[in-house]
Amino acid sequence: MMSDVKIVTAAVLVIGNEILSGRTKDLNLGYLASGLTAIGIRLVEGRFIPDVEATIVAAVNELRAKYDYVFTTGGIGPTHDDITAASVAKAFGAKLILHPVAARLLTQHYGAENLTEARMRMAHTPEGATLIDNPVSVAPGFQIGNVFVLAGVPRICQAMFDGLKGRLQGGDPVLSRTVSGYIGEGVIAKDLGLLQDRHPALEIGSYPFFRQGKFGASFVIRGTDQAEIDQAATELHGIIHNLGADPIEGEPAV
Repeated sequence: MMSDVKIVTAAVLVIGNEILSGRTKDLNLGYLASGLTAIGIRLVEGRFIPDVEATIVAAVNELRAKYDYVFTTGGIGPTHDDITAASVAKAFGAKLILHPVAARLLTQHYGAENLTEARMRMAHTPEGATLIDNPVSVAPGFQIGNVFVLAGVPRICQAMFDGLKGRLQGGDPVLSRTVSGYIGEGVIAKDLGLLQDRHPALEIGSYPFFRQGKFGASFVIRGTDQAEIDQAATELHGIIHNLGADPIEGEPAV
Protein backbone atom coordinates (compact mmCIF):
# COMPACT_ATOMS: atom_id res chain seq x y z
CA MET A 1 0.00 0.00 0.00
CA MET A 2 1.23 3.50 -0.81
CA SER A 3 2.65 5.17 2.28
CA ASP A 4 0.83 8.42 1.67
CA VAL A 5 -2.62 6.84 1.73
CA LYS A 6 -4.55 8.10 4.75
CA ILE A 7 -6.83 5.49 6.27
CA VAL A 8 -9.30 6.42 9.01
CA THR A 9 -11.22 3.61 10.72
CA ALA A 10 -14.36 3.24 12.80
CA ALA A 11 -16.46 0.71 14.67
CA VAL A 12 -20.15 0.69 15.56
CA LEU A 13 -21.38 -0.83 18.80
CA VAL A 14 -25.11 -1.58 18.76
CA ILE A 15 -26.32 -1.91 22.34
CA GLY A 16 -29.65 -3.40 23.37
CA ASN A 17 -31.35 -6.59 24.47
CA GLU A 18 -34.28 -5.73 22.20
CA ILE A 19 -32.02 -5.93 19.14
CA LEU A 20 -30.55 -9.27 20.16
CA SER A 21 -33.98 -10.74 20.90
CA GLY A 22 -35.27 -9.78 17.48
CA ARG A 23 -38.02 -7.59 18.90
CA THR A 24 -36.45 -4.48 17.36
CA LYS A 25 -34.73 -4.42 13.98
CA ASP A 26 -31.50 -2.48 13.71
CA LEU A 27 -31.70 0.25 11.08
CA ASN A 28 -28.68 2.25 12.17
CA LEU A 29 -25.63 0.20 11.24
CA GLY A 30 -26.19 0.47 7.49
CA TYR A 31 -26.93 4.18 7.73
CA LEU A 32 -23.76 4.87 9.67
CA ALA A 33 -21.72 2.67 7.33
CA SER A 34 -22.91 4.61 4.27
CA GLY A 35 -22.42 7.98 5.94
CA LEU A 36 -18.92 7.14 7.13
CA THR A 37 -17.86 5.76 3.77
CA ALA A 38 -19.04 8.96 2.09
CA ILE A 39 -16.62 11.04 4.17
CA GLY A 40 -13.63 8.72 3.85
CA ILE A 41 -13.97 6.72 7.07
CA ARG A 42 -13.87 2.94 6.85
CA LEU A 43 -16.29 1.06 9.07
CA VAL A 44 -14.15 -1.93 9.99
CA GLU A 45 -16.29 -3.56 12.67
CA GLY A 46 -19.91 -3.69 13.77
CA ARG A 47 -20.81 -5.43 17.02
CA PHE A 48 -24.12 -6.20 18.76
CA ILE A 49 -24.07 -6.51 22.55
CA PRO A 50 -26.62 -6.67 25.41
CA ASP A 51 -27.46 -4.11 28.08
CA VAL A 52 -24.81 -5.49 30.44
CA GLU A 53 -22.41 -3.02 32.04
CA ALA A 54 -19.32 -5.22 32.03
CA THR A 55 -19.86 -6.13 28.38
CA ILE A 56 -20.32 -2.50 27.34
CA VAL A 57 -17.25 -1.35 29.29
CA ALA A 58 -15.06 -4.08 27.80
CA ALA A 59 -16.28 -3.49 24.25
CA VAL A 60 -15.90 0.29 24.41
CA ASN A 61 -12.36 0.03 25.77
CA GLU A 62 -11.35 -2.57 23.20
CA LEU A 63 -12.79 -0.72 20.21
CA ARG A 64 -11.65 2.79 21.12
CA ALA A 65 -8.08 1.49 21.35
CA LYS A 66 -8.27 -0.22 17.93
CA TYR A 67 -10.09 2.37 15.80
CA ASP A 68 -10.04 6.11 15.18
CA TYR A 69 -13.74 6.46 15.97
CA VAL A 70 -16.34 4.42 17.84
CA PHE A 71 -20.09 4.99 17.60
CA THR A 72 -22.52 3.43 20.05
CA THR A 73 -26.28 3.27 19.50
CA GLY A 74 -28.93 2.59 22.10
CA GLY A 75 -29.29 2.64 25.85
CA ILE A 76 -29.47 6.39 26.59
CA GLY A 77 -33.20 6.67 27.30
CA PRO A 78 -35.02 7.21 30.64
CA THR A 79 -35.59 3.63 31.85
CA HIS A 80 -33.66 1.41 34.23
CA ASP A 81 -32.11 -0.64 31.42
CA ASP A 82 -30.65 2.43 29.71
CA ILE A 83 -27.15 2.05 31.11
CA THR A 84 -24.96 3.11 28.21
CA ALA A 85 -24.00 6.53 29.60
CA ALA A 86 -22.96 5.10 32.97
CA SER A 87 -21.10 2.24 31.30
CA VAL A 88 -19.17 4.54 28.96
CA ALA A 89 -18.28 6.74 31.93
CA LYS A 90 -16.91 3.68 33.72
CA ALA A 91 -14.93 2.69 30.60
CA PHE A 92 -13.20 6.07 30.68
CA GLY A 93 -12.80 6.13 34.47
CA ALA A 94 -14.94 9.29 34.55
CA LYS A 95 -17.70 10.38 36.91
CA LEU A 96 -21.27 10.30 35.61
CA ILE A 97 -22.58 13.83 36.18
CA LEU A 98 -25.69 15.87 35.51
CA HIS A 99 -24.64 17.88 32.47
CA PRO A 100 -25.89 21.43 33.05
CA VAL A 101 -26.61 22.18 29.39
CA ALA A 102 -28.45 18.87 28.91
CA ALA A 103 -30.48 19.54 32.07
CA ARG A 104 -31.43 22.98 30.78
CA LEU A 105 -32.47 21.60 27.41
CA LEU A 106 -34.72 18.97 28.99
CA THR A 107 -36.20 21.50 31.41
CA GLN A 108 -37.07 23.83 28.55
CA HIS A 109 -38.54 20.97 26.53
CA TYR A 110 -40.64 19.24 29.19
CA GLY A 111 -41.20 22.09 31.63
CA ALA A 112 -39.88 21.93 35.19
CA GLU A 113 -43.16 20.47 36.46
CA ASN A 114 -42.92 17.54 34.03
CA LEU A 115 -39.22 16.82 34.39
CA THR A 116 -39.37 13.50 36.20
CA GLU A 117 -36.39 11.72 37.72
CA ALA A 118 -36.56 9.23 34.85
CA ARG A 119 -36.36 11.96 32.23
CA MET A 120 -33.50 13.61 34.07
CA ARG A 121 -31.52 10.39 33.61
CA MET A 122 -31.11 11.47 29.99
CA ALA A 123 -29.19 14.59 31.09
CA HIS A 124 -26.36 12.57 32.65
CA THR A 125 -23.04 12.21 30.82
CA PRO A 126 -19.47 11.33 31.74
CA GLU A 127 -17.66 14.33 33.17
CA GLY A 128 -15.86 16.18 30.38
CA ALA A 129 -18.16 14.92 27.61
CA THR A 130 -19.30 17.13 24.73
CA LEU A 131 -22.98 17.03 23.82
CA ILE A 132 -24.34 15.79 20.50
CA ASP A 133 -27.41 17.70 19.39
CA ASN A 134 -30.75 15.87 19.13
CA PRO A 135 -33.01 17.88 16.80
CA VAL A 136 -35.81 15.33 17.06
CA SER A 137 -36.54 14.84 20.76
CA VAL A 138 -34.02 17.17 22.49
CA ALA A 139 -32.33 14.63 24.82
CA PRO A 140 -28.72 14.78 23.61
CA GLY A 141 -26.09 12.19 22.91
CA PHE A 142 -22.49 12.87 23.81
CA GLN A 143 -18.87 12.46 22.77
CA ILE A 144 -16.01 11.55 25.07
CA GLY A 145 -12.61 10.93 23.56
CA ASN A 146 -13.10 9.17 20.25
CA VAL A 147 -16.42 7.62 21.32
CA PHE A 148 -19.73 9.04 20.10
CA VAL A 149 -22.80 7.88 22.02
CA LEU A 150 -26.02 8.03 19.98
CA ALA A 151 -29.65 7.15 20.58
CA GLY A 152 -31.04 3.84 19.37
CA VAL A 153 -34.27 5.13 17.77
CA PRO A 154 -33.32 5.26 14.08
CA ARG A 155 -34.73 8.70 13.30
CA ILE A 156 -32.93 10.21 16.30
CA CYS A 157 -29.69 8.27 15.80
CA GLN A 158 -29.48 9.30 12.17
CA ALA A 159 -30.24 12.95 12.92
CA MET A 160 -27.54 12.97 15.61
CA PHE A 161 -25.03 11.44 13.21
CA ASP A 162 -25.85 13.90 10.43
CA GLY A 163 -25.27 16.75 12.87
CA LEU A 164 -21.91 15.52 14.16
CA LYS A 165 -20.30 14.53 10.86
CA GLY A 166 -18.55 17.88 10.69
CA ARG A 167 -16.46 16.88 13.73
CA LEU A 168 -14.97 13.90 11.95
CA GLN A 169 -11.72 13.84 10.00
CA GLY A 170 -11.94 11.47 7.07
CA GLY A 171 -9.19 9.78 5.11
CA ASP A 172 -8.82 9.06 1.43
CA PRO A 173 -12.19 8.08 -0.05
CA VAL A 174 -12.76 4.41 -0.80
CA LEU A 175 -13.42 3.89 -4.52
CA SER A 176 -14.96 0.80 -6.05
CA ARG A 177 -15.71 -0.95 -9.31
CA THR A 178 -17.90 -4.00 -9.89
CA VAL A 179 -17.41 -6.73 -12.47
CA SER A 180 -19.91 -9.60 -12.68
CA GLY A 181 -20.29 -12.88 -14.51
CA TYR A 182 -22.49 -15.95 -14.71
CA ILE A 183 -19.77 -18.11 -13.23
CA GLY A 184 -19.61 -20.18 -10.06
CA GLU A 185 -17.52 -18.94 -7.16
CA GLY A 186 -15.90 -22.36 -6.92
CA VAL A 187 -14.78 -22.09 -10.54
CA ILE A 188 -13.15 -18.67 -10.18
CA ALA A 189 -11.96 -18.93 -6.57
CA LYS A 190 -8.32 -19.86 -7.34
CA ASP A 191 -7.81 -17.14 -9.95
CA LEU A 192 -9.62 -14.60 -7.77
CA GLY A 193 -7.28 -15.39 -4.90
CA LEU A 194 -4.25 -14.93 -7.16
CA LEU A 195 -5.68 -11.59 -8.35
CA GLN A 196 -6.00 -10.48 -4.72
CA ASP A 197 -2.40 -11.55 -4.08
CA ARG A 198 -1.23 -9.41 -7.00
CA HIS A 199 -3.07 -6.38 -5.62
CA PRO A 200 -2.67 -6.45 -1.82
CA ALA A 201 -3.64 -2.77 -1.51
CA LEU A 202 -7.10 -3.58 -2.84
CA GLU A 203 -10.01 -5.42 -1.28
CA ILE A 204 -11.73 -7.83 -3.65
CA GLY A 205 -15.06 -9.26 -2.52
CA SER A 206 -17.20 -11.96 -4.15
CA TYR A 207 -21.01 -11.84 -3.86
CA PRO A 208 -23.03 -14.69 -5.41
CA PHE A 209 -26.45 -14.19 -6.97
CA PHE A 210 -29.19 -16.11 -8.78
CA ARG A 211 -30.77 -14.18 -11.66
CA GLN A 212 -32.60 -15.10 -14.83
CA GLY A 213 -32.51 -18.69 -13.69
CA LYS A 214 -28.72 -18.77 -13.51
CA PHE A 215 -26.07 -18.62 -10.79
CA GLY A 216 -23.33 -16.05 -10.92
CA ALA A 217 -21.33 -13.64 -8.82
CA SER A 218 -20.47 -9.96 -8.61
CA PHE A 219 -16.88 -9.09 -7.76
CA VAL A 220 -16.38 -5.73 -6.07
CA ILE A 221 -12.91 -4.19 -6.16
CA ARG A 222 -12.32 -1.51 -3.52
CA GLY A 223 -9.36 0.75 -2.83
CA THR A 224 -8.06 4.29 -2.88
CA ASP A 225 -6.13 4.20 -6.19
CA GLN A 226 -8.45 4.33 -9.21
CA ALA A 227 -5.69 3.32 -11.63
CA GLU A 228 -4.93 0.14 -9.70
CA ILE A 229 -8.65 -0.64 -9.36
CA ASP A 230 -9.02 -0.32 -13.13
CA GLN A 231 -5.97 -2.53 -13.72
CA ALA A 232 -7.39 -5.24 -11.46
CA ALA A 233 -10.78 -4.95 -13.20
CA THR A 234 -9.11 -5.43 -16.59
CA GLU A 235 -7.39 -8.55 -15.29
CA LEU A 236 -10.68 -9.79 -13.85
CA HIS A 237 -12.41 -9.35 -17.22
CA GLY A 238 -9.72 -11.58 -18.71
CA ILE A 239 -10.08 -14.20 -15.96
CA ILE A 240 -13.83 -14.46 -16.42
CA HIS A 241 -13.47 -14.66 -20.21
CA ASN A 242 -10.79 -17.36 -19.99
CA LEU A 243 -13.10 -19.42 -17.78
CA GLY A 244 -15.74 -19.44 -20.49
CA ALA A 245 -18.11 -16.70 -19.30
CA ASP A 246 -18.83 -13.18 -20.46
CA PRO A 247 -17.63 -10.45 -18.08
CA ILE A 248 -20.29 -7.86 -17.23
CA GLU A 249 -19.32 -4.37 -16.14
CA GLY A 250 -21.33 -3.54 -13.01
CA GLU A 251 -24.28 -5.59 -11.80
CA PRO A 252 -26.14 -7.79 -14.30
CA ALA A 253 -29.68 -6.91 -15.26
CA VAL A 254 -32.36 -8.35 -12.99
